[in-house]
Amino acid sequence: MGKLPDFDLSGKVAIITGASRGIGQAIAEAFAAAGAKVVLTSRKQDALDEAAAQIRETQGEALPIACHTGDPESITALVAQVQERYGGIDILVNNAATNPHFGPILTAEASHWDKILDVNVKGYFQMAKACAPIMTSRGGGKIINVASVAGIEPGPMMGIYSVSKAAVLMLTKVLAAELAAANIQVNAIAPGFVKTKFSSVLWQTPEIHDMVIKSVPMRRIAEAEELCGIALYLASPSSSFTTGGTFVIDGGQLVGRAPNV
Repeated sequence: MGKLPDFDLSGKVAIITGASRGIGQAIAEAFAAAGAKVVLTSRKQDALDEAAAQIRETQGEALPIACHTGDPESITALVAQVQERYGGIDILVNNAATNPHFGPILTAEASHWDKILDVNVKGYFQMAKACAPIMTSRGGGKIINVASVAGIEPGPMMGIYSVSKAAVLMLTKVLAAELAAANIQVNAIAPGFVKTKFSSVLWQTPEIHDMVIKSVPMRRIAEAEELCGIALYLASPSSSFTTGGTFVIDGGQLVGRAPNV
């Protein structure tokens, strides 16, 4: 029998953006439980401190550092602090996102495009650019980009957000191709509807909630913790030959309803 899958992250240093709540927080908790030293980052220090305290109580080591991933200087400062504290970076989870525009795309302003692309796309790129040389010096690493099924099929009333997530999927492929020789695997997770504060308008508005449920064959919205399994696989040694992929976690949403259902 061959070697069993290895999901141990002991000794690894992982940065997770947008980690003060929702998907990012759940992934940070899972990585800490697997042995990683996790660096939690988002814009608000108070929320990060609370999330990190919860991890320290149960799973392990967590370092909260406020950072606005739409600001290159803030990213540079973050990476410098992590290097000073831990001596390197092995795993990056790009999860921070924003969506200040909800409505028909032609009602959007240029400022909406700027903010969404700065955080959702350019922020992912800037984080990867800052971390990749450090990973290379350590013999390799993992970059996980949290995208969305909206990057594959447009989300209703979320046109710019959908465009940004489609860009993330292509950014993932480009980085995967260019960083493969450095033993850095780059993959994307494309969640469907997940019950988080970020998506609250979708599941707290009854008519939208009902429409969402009808579009998901499993007839429910995911919990953030249900993305941790794929994230742990992509961060671990078990995904050593997996790169450039997009892993859809959507309860069958993109598949569509079964016949006669």
